[in-house]
Amino acid sequence: MTAVSELLSELVRADSTNPTLKPGGAGEAAVAALLAERMRRSGLEVDVWDAAPGRPNVVGRLAGSGGGRSLMFCGHTDVVGGEPSQFQPRIDRGRMYGRGTNDMKGGIAASVVAVERLAAGPRLAGDLLVACVIDEEWASLGAEALVARHRADAAVLPEQTDLEVVFAHGGFAWYDVRSQGREAAGGDPAQGVDGISLAAPILDGILRLDQELEGRTTAEWGRPNVHASTIRGGQTYPSYPADCVIGVERCLMPGESLADAHAEMEQLLAQARARDSRFEGGFETVIAREPVMLDRDEPVVLGCVAAAAAVLGCDPVVRSDYGWMDSGILVEAGVPCVIFGPTGEGLHTAEEWVDLESLQQCVDVFERLARAYCGSAT
Repeated sequence: MTAVSELLSELVRADSTNPTLKPGGAGEAAVAALLAERMRRSGLEVDVWDAAPGRPNVVGRLAGSGGGRSLMFCGHTDVVGGEPSQFQPRIDRGRMYGRGTNDMKGGIAASVVAVERLAAGPRLAGDLLVACVIDEEWASLGAEALVARHRADAAVLPEQTDLEVVFAHGGFAWYDVRSQGREAAGGDPAQGVDGISLAAPILDGILRLDQELEGRTTAEWGRPNVHASTIRGGQTYPSYPADCVIGVERCLMPGESLADAHAEMEQLLAQARARDSRFEGGFETVIAREPVMLDRDEPVVLGCVAAAAAVLGCDPVVRSDYGWMDSGILVEAGVPCVIFGPTGEGLHTAEEWVDLESLQQCVDVFERLARAYCGSAT
């Protein structure tokens, strides 16, 4: 196996299930220890600290000689839960299968191997960092802790992009929308208020809003959407339900904002109040992230395009992506972040895989990009 395949195998075997998503999950400590030791052996300065109790971030720094721009590779170490067999990597026809191969330990492995190459060669002018952070699969606690402690002039997020350069991506908002009722016996309509039925206009409004959003689909950004994700309420059949809570996800495209989404939620509530004066309710924001859009001529975007073209032998596709990533945290903190990563499929499934040839190409692209962006020592 190549150096990047060997490292990826080690990372997959280190169960790093996000404990928020799966209570009792292993967390990121084991994989963080593995990465910290690996980077120390390569001569990097290593910073390890808990971004949440028992869940450490790791940052390795290859110090430059001075006078150059700094660049950060940033990947998340947590994975969603899986069966024990999914933490045993296997290779079949040029693909490595296993939990985290694609999302996103493959990208981390490529970043580390690229930096190891650079550490063994001529010194760069600017600093080069590898950040491995917790909790991207839930609340991005690791990325938030990272930008409070480490910065760079630009960053690369090595999530799967199929060797295409991503300069923009969507955002999202998760809401809990509440309809308040009044609990009473089912045979006492004078006292009972049906919090579930009073929420019907909310559900109807979500359908209507989603139909409207479909009309905003563009070739560049794709389709914004909104949908009900969960619903809970009531206790027993012979009782009026005291409340109903609808979980809602609003997926935002570049050009939209969280302010737009919040206004839409307020409008849904207003429609419910207009339908029935007994409606009482509101909404709470669970997690919300703005969309991200860099200029196409941002230096790190142009640098990634040039490096990819040199390695791949053709100009890469430059595009936006649908889902939100930790790059949003970096961009909000003033660190322009381009996304570039390997080819793969099946994230969050039992058949998750990454293409090993594309992973090796990522190593080559990252090395070339870092040399060009950070500059050579004089």
